Amino acid sequence: MPQLEAWEQVFVSDEEFPASTHGQVGCTTCHGGVPGATNMEEAHTGITIDPDPITTCATCHQDTTDDHVGSLHATLGGYDTILLARSGDDELSPGLEEAFANHCASCHASCGQCHVSRPTSAGGGLLAGHSFKETPPMNLTCTGCHGSRIENEYKGKNEMGDGGTYPADVHYNPGGMACFACHTGDDMHGVGPEQEFRYDGAQDPACTDCHPDLEGANAQHTAWHLDALSCQVCHSVAYKNCYSCHVQKSDEGVPYFETDESQMLFYIGKNPTPTEDRPWSWVTVRHVPVDQDSFSFYGDDLLPEFDARPTWLYATPHNIQRSTPQNASCDACHGNASIFLTEDKVDPVELDANQSVIVTEIPGGG
Repeated sequence: MPQLEAWEQVFVSDEEFPASTHGQVGCTTCHGGVPGATNMEEAHTGITIDPDPITTCATCHQDTTDDHVGSLHATLGGYDTILLARSGDDELSPGLEEAFANHCASCHASCGQCHVSRPTSAGGGLLAGHSFKETPPMNLTCTGCHGSRIENEYKGKNEMGDGGTYPADVHYNPGGMACFACHTGDDMHGVGPEQEFRYDGAQDPACTDCHPDLEGANAQHTAWHLDALSCQVCHSVAYKNCYSCHVQKSDEGVPYFETDESQMLFYIGKNPTPTEDRPWSWVTVRHVPVDQDSFSFYGDDLLPEFDARPTWLYATPHNIQRSTPQNASCDACHGNASIFLTEDKVDPVELDANQSVIVTEIPGGG
């Protein structure tokens, strides 16, 4: 048999994988191809690198697969919700469809992209030979997709102007809690009602899952504070805000995107989408990397209803601290205009879009 190039080789542990449950079902059961073939080219005919969960995983894991195919990890429904709102249509236009396929669809995660390999959008690559990981390593899977904001916040990697870094989340440092300590398998697999976007439905996880007796914890945890403020308003610090993503293709047809420089900010805004599950008047808000011309490479005026959604959105930063600048005293928050998203902090072309979030009267301002 001829020597294979490095990119043609796939590492499968001779000791571990063949003896495992997945190893004993045979490669072609999941990946297709031609059993019993006598050469590599024939054996790989019709092969699927990333097997479809419905036709493969569901054979043995029916309940989990049924939930997964309706989850945000699989459907990317959050993208649809936002793009449809900003375009004002019932379905994506051909231009947005093409842009979505080129720049957004790679975030889709199949079963294998968490339990066998890194996500495709993070470069792929097997996690440990071909072994299946029931609980995937968060540094190769979770933060492979959720890295630039969530990982850097959680692990304290965001840099300050003086060369230091913002503190890591108290749940990571010193405890080192993994993502799965809060985000369970049910959460990842979308168990429960299908969601249209990330903050649709009840909080899962919620801070009160581990901290149920907040009201008596200290003088600030009054009923008013707990009912009116999301936990992050008092217990988050500066987090990354991104601006003006523009998607396009190179002269060679390779999709890519460019964004303006991000900023480390902390702003409290009005809750733009209060619900029974998230009733607070005040929440932390983060700027998202979009503007009216984000998809202009694929056509003119693709987002005619751009102002239908804010560009400063309700956020749950992963950088929780017990003590923060805004909870140091009553006056550190009440009457302190610098930490509220007031009109002067919003780009003039985005004022209409953010009316539901902009703070017009500072609480406790006298």
